[in-house]
Amino acid sequence: MAPAGTGRARAGGKASGGTGDSTLVDLDGHRFTLTNLGKVLYPDAGTTKAEVIGYYAAVAHLMVPHTAGRPCTRKRWPNGVRSEPFFQKNVDAATPAWVRRVSIEHSSGPNVYPVVDNPATLAWMAQNAALEIHVPQWRFDSGDVPQNPDRLVFDLDPGPGVGLDVCVEVAFAVRERLAGGGIDLPMIPVTSGSKGIHLYLALDGSLTSAQASDQARELAEAVERDLPALVVSRMSKALRPGKVFIDWSQNNGNKTTIAPWSLRGRERPTVAVPRTWEELGRSGLAHLELAEVLDRIAGDPTPGDAQDVDPMAGLEDADRPRVTTGGTPPGPDKLATYRSMRSPDRTPEPVPGPAELPHGADDTFVIQEHHASRLHYDFRLERGGVLVSWAVPKNLPTDTKGNRLAVHTEDHPMDYAAFAGDIPAGEYGGGHVEIWDAGTYVTEKWRDDEVIVVLTGRRVAGRFALIRTNGKNWLVHRMADQSPAKAAAAAAPARPRRSPAPPPARAAQQDTAGDDTDAAADAATGRAPTDLSPMLAGPGTLTDLDPATTWRLEGKWDGIRALVSVDDGGLTIRSRTGRDITAGYPELAGLADALAGLTVVLDGEIVAFANGATHRGGDLEGRSDFGLLQQRMNTSRAADVARLAGTVPVVFLAFDVLHLNGVSLLRKTLDDRRTLLEALHLDDEHWRTPARLDGDPEQALADSRRRGWEGILAKKASSTYLPGKRAGTWVKLKNQRMQEVVVVGWKPGNGRRAGGIGSLLLAVADDDGTLRYAGKVGTGFTEAILDDLLTRLTPLKADRAPVDGVSRPEARDAVWVRPELVGEVRFVEWTHDGHLRASSWRGLRPDKRPADVRVE
Repeated sequence: MAPAGTGRARAGGKASGGTGDSTLVDLDGHRFTLTNLGKVLYPDAGTTKAEVIGYYAAVAHLMVPHTAGRPCTRKRWPNGVRSEPFFQKNVDAATPAWVRRVSIEHSSGPNVYPVVDNPATLAWMAQNAALEIHVPQWRFDSGDVPQNPDRLVFDLDPGPGVGLDVCVEVAFAVRERLAGGGIDLPMIPVTSGSKGIHLYLALDGSLTSAQASDQARELAEAVERDLPALVVSRMSKALRPGKVFIDWSQNNGNKTTIAPWSLRGRERPTVAVPRTWEELGRSGLAHLELAEVLDRIAGDPTPGDAQDVDPMAGLEDADRPRVTTGGTPPGPDKLATYRSMRSPDRTPEPVPGPAELPHGADDTFVIQEHHASRLHYDFRLERGGVLVSWAVPKNLPTDTKGNRLAVHTEDHPMDYAAFAGDIPAGEYGGGHVEIWDAGTYVTEKWRDDEVIVVLTGRRVAGRFALIRTNGKNWLVHRMADQSPAKAAAAAAPARPRRSPAPPPARAAQQDTAGDDTDAAADAATGRAPTDLSPMLAGPGTLTDLDPATTWRLEGKWDGIRALVSVDDGGLTIRSRTGRDITAGYPELAGLADALAGLTVVLDGEIVAFANGATHRGGDLEGRSDFGLLQQRMNTSRAADVARLAGTVPVVFLAFDVLHLNGVSLLRKTLDDRRTLLEALHLDDEHWRTPARLDGDPEQALADSRRRGWEGILAKKASSTYLPGKRAGTWVKLKNQRMQEVVVVGWKPGNGRRAGGIGSLLLAVADDDGTLRYAGKVGTGFTEAILDDLLTRLTPLKADRAPVDGVSRPEARDAVWVRPELVGEVRFVEWTHDGHLRASSWRGLRPDKRPADVRVE
């Protein structure tokens, strides 16, 4: 198949009919129609849709091996490159049945992606003006199970004022840095067709995407240290003018890169083309266009010999040389990164050559006090013949209430366990090193994102958990011991002694030597964000919960949502609307001390328990009482707040953590965030983390009725946190029907209520935000509540009804108000005309805005 005579089909297709500007084709047994073949997609070059389809037909035998098995994101320009493009992930109704589909679970639900694993799929995408094909660095296997990445990519992106020639210089520097670390494997350059160069390296599949991204970042940072005038590895765009940004983040499992041999949607039809290093070294290197690529492959051998025209051909094949990582930094051995950062003729540190690693018992630990650019402690655990290492700015925590930041660094050789001395100025980690403690350990758990060990040393003993929060940042938590014997072994460590201050010359060196503790200290002092808003749950029923999905179940507490921030020793509590309500809940001030040394943002609910019960401990049998909490919500005078804090105490129930020590956790899964939350060990009279509910959703909902709770929340275990949004991944299931309402007026009372409010007139909003009348409520009030409502509503009086649809009897004698106050009612059902039946007032919701009110 070669529409309009351009390109050469490699899969034996043929046109079987059609007239004018469309034709029916049969490619590899798949029939579909090509339309609008004369449409110009690249006006500057005059390139038509037929030529684009012809191009993809001609390169399919080269391109498909790089896209097969990978979920495809398409960037489409239906009206040509001068129009606005759009990304498309999901397949749609027009997608032929023969296109392979794979499903990926996202925070908003599953997306079904196409896979380009044959020439027909590629041609069909070209028919739909999908000029760019983007894929990740990992594949699905034949059973549609996601695999670890099989390749690593570096995107050399030139900043303002930088040309392709500088990208070439940086590309050679990356290759030399790898070779200096002992890696002598094929790295293939690809001129991206946009601005820069992509570099690909094959992986053996033992690294997760997160690990691959981490190791790519370490290499990028090393090249930046080599060429600080040319290279930047940090994301900030402000740092990029005049430099090449090495984008290592495209190894993240959620990110994609333009596929080799894909067109680009630029002014002219440029292509992402694999090149040889010899080509890269020639002067005048330029990006290639469609016609040049077709000339390049004209007369090429059969697809089985594609490597002659595609230097990247077979890169991911199992029989090709590849990096064997074993779960550690990229390289043929685990110390490649360590060696790449040190020179044995410039540092007294042990720098062994590539050799077989020693086989120990995986039971040695050491803590080294390191006076580098900042004083910190290096915590190292023997694992697989190396010392797996973390930089801990404040050393390991000394009790179960404290948590410390740790930054994962490169693996160190076993000989480093005995190293003490001075690393010269200007070298990586320059400064004085001495052994602070050493001993043995027992492994309880060792995963990519969580390590639990029991240490037995001279100064430190006990159980410690290291939990990965994001990238290289981890949290260190001292755990409670599991037995009296372990408790005795974990006796309080001796007070850390302060090492002698480094001499003046060493102090001067500290500003010239960089290491990972700089990043650790920056992260530890990162300020907590103040612009977050809570993620919202949507109403639902048991039938809305997909039984194939893993749901985590929690109690639904009858209180007010709050975000609690601890930053620099201070505490701030914000309501759902962002209002600072810290002063209203003085009994929560102690959270700042409980989380001392951390910068953290917690999401949870402020509640008051019936009969004043606070139920210390994770398993809460008490019933939260919204009526009691009303007294606290509507109090602002300091004297009243202090009095009510004693008579109506509140509890903050933390169910999520959004930010920790300068690291955003919003993109972590719910399960990962819960692990970190539990490590904070929140268990006090006024704050705690409630236990999750056992059983299936039906059992949990029945249990919540027994306890007198409002209901339960069901959350997808894989859900990420979407501030201010309802994504369908959090569902609330209530035992009673509740509805938030907007107060639009009142009817004067009679009898004992004469001169005051007899009932409230209510409204809710339609999907478009338009308020509509929803009936009235006349029960559930106390005299005090009615007096308070009259005080609040009198200044809001309006001349006319703010809603339509009020019946004449209900409008008679009504006092209308501006729709500014939000409340909540309990009710039986909706009537046929959209009114609340048998409603009862529950209280005002100052944490909600009228714009938030929708029918639940």
